[in-house]
Amino acid sequence: MIRTLTATAVVALLLAACGQPEATPPASAPETPATPAPTTPAPDPNALTAGGYGPLRIGMTRAEMVTALGDDSDPNSVGGAEPEICDQWRPARAPEGVLVMIQDGVLTRISAASPSTLKTDRGFGVGDTAAAIKAAYGPLAVATPHKYSEPPAEDIFVWASGGPATAGAWVDDAAARGVRYEINGEGKVSIVHVGGPAIQLVEGCS
Repeated sequence: MIRTLTATAVVALLLAACGQPEATPPASAPETPATPAPTTPAPDPNALTAGGYGPLRIGMTRAEMVTALGDDSDPNSVGGAEPEICDQWRPARAPEGVLVMIQDGVLTRISAASPSTLKTDRGFGVGDTAAAIKAAYGPLAVATPHKYSEPPAEDIFVWASGGPATAGAWVDDAAARGVRYEINGEGKVSIVHVGGPAIQLVEGCS
């Protein structure tokens, strides 16, 4: 009798279990969308850099430069006493205020003065302050006295490669590349020069 009751109880329990609805698994939490990685803005292709500007690359031949931005916009201008050795002029398709320097048939410097609105790859151009430039570059910015004007006029050099081991030392290495911010008596940029050792020249080709 005990066995019969036990068997009957087991069957009843099994039938009761079969009649229960299946347990519903807990709903999974919605996936949190991944935060996209911050993107670095693409450099401005027309920014002035130690290596050049737009299609112009320091070290290219005069013929290559003329193909890129045109010949002298004013053939009657005299950019240098000995143009076959050193000449400075504005290419026909270059923005206003932009001058190129050609030494021995090679592009060695690009300069931007008013009314140019061109900026360097660090965002500085004509009208920006010397203080802002020094703050942005830190110890890479080396200031030297202006040849003709009293302070706050000065020249700020930032060499990307081949710079002097001693601040203010003259750079002769043709492979050196840098930026020179020419600061006026108001403490602001009047001209930006980019290129090789020619950025050190203070009177055009001399």
